[in-house]
Amino acid sequence: MTEFHTAFHTAFHTAFHTATDLRHACELRAAHPEATLLAGGTDVMVGLNFGHRSATALLDLSRVPELREWSRDGDTVTLGAGVPYTRIVAELGGALPGLARAARTIGSAQIRNRATVGGNVGTASPAGDALPPLLSARASIELASIRGTRSVPAREFFLGPGRSVLAGDEIVTAVRMPVAAGEFAKLGPRNAMVIAVASVSVTLDPARRQVGCAVGSAAPTPLATVEAEEFATAELDWDGGRELPAPAAARFGELVARATAPIDDVRGSAGYRRHAVAVLARRTLEWAWRESRANTGGAGR
Repeated sequence: MTEFHTAFHTAFHTAFHTATDLRHACELRAAHPEATLLAGGTDVMVGLNFGHRSATALLDLSRVPELREWSRDGDTVTLGAGVPYTRIVAELGGALPGLARAARTIGSAQIRNRATVGGNVGTASPAGDALPPLLSARASIELASIRGTRSVPAREFFLGPGRSVLAGDEIVTAVRMPVAAGEFAKLGPRNAMVIAVASVSVTLDPARRQVGCAVGSAAPTPLATVEAEEFATAELDWDGGRELPAPAAARFGELVARATAPIDDVRGSAGYRRHAVAVLARRTLEWAWRESRANTGGAGR
């Protein structure tokens, strides 16, 4: 046991388990289903320090090498659950621009050096900044346990605030995302280190003629807006690359806002969130379409 682990155990009276590889992590998870998973620790440790959560045991995944790498196979990126946001910004801005833009809005530089997509997924907060890009891109979430592995569509993973389909013996190992144009916008009371009042992610896949859109902080879970996606898919000029008409963009924003179920809280009222979502959705669709047209040459037509 390291000096840090000894000090932690003394301060919090919490058992601390450290996994050395993925198999070891699954074995520890099966043996200690009560343990709280610790990836970057940027959410768990804050909760412990302020007494907002308790843990009789922690399972540290930060040293599992299989979780800290990413790879690309054709038009699909497999992103390890332990890859920190700093690397996503630096290494994946071209392949996953929507997720990279969301990563830039997360916390401070110090937080981005530690925090991970896997942590965001496991926490299952409706306000998790990395989650709308996963839903808009129709990503899948890879899970592992001693029983084997399985893949769950991101749109089916979240059940409610802090709740997901993750079983008690499972670990989030990776997310699989298609390479596609994407945009992300977030509203908060200041420009950095803030929980989103509302956020919107839009992903465009011209090859499949497919639009993806998801919202954060405006429902009990991150939410895909299917009706708005179908509307935008029909409105975009996939062949000619013409600019999106302003009325169509506005209607898209209205449909996205209509799909939400926001609450009133200290960060904003439900009405304000709906209005913000409509504005953010319109803007992100326009930005994503402009980027897509530039990449395919359509912007010059």
